[in-house]
Amino acid sequence: MPGYLLHVGATAICPHGGQVSIISSNTRVMVSSQAVATVNDTYTVAGCAFTIPPKPQPCVKVQWLVPASRVKVGGQAVILQASTGLCQSAEQIPQGPPNVLVTQLRVKGT
Repeated sequence: MPGYLLHVGATAICPHGGQVSIISSNTRVMVSSQAVATVNDTYTVAGCAFTIPPKPQPCVKVQWLVPASRVKVGGQAVILQASTGLCQSAEQIPQGPPNVLVTQLRVKGT
């Protein structure tokens, strides 16, 4: 499924409004002067409001399940705006898919 490549400056949120931060190990391939995000990068979530009792389970990270199939950076598949991911709590309990709100609009991949 084609889509625009995510980069470290992209804006994404968890299903509960928490902000996703992308920490990329890629230093070679850039779009909009920012590193392209890959499947093995770190995606942390801050400010998730999902704190239902008896035990709060806010989203703390994103695991990408379906990255790009044809575009790779350093042997790692890149993440597309249309990629499928899953937000998880600290105990790895699934919380729902992340929403990519803003990314660069110049480079597409599949």
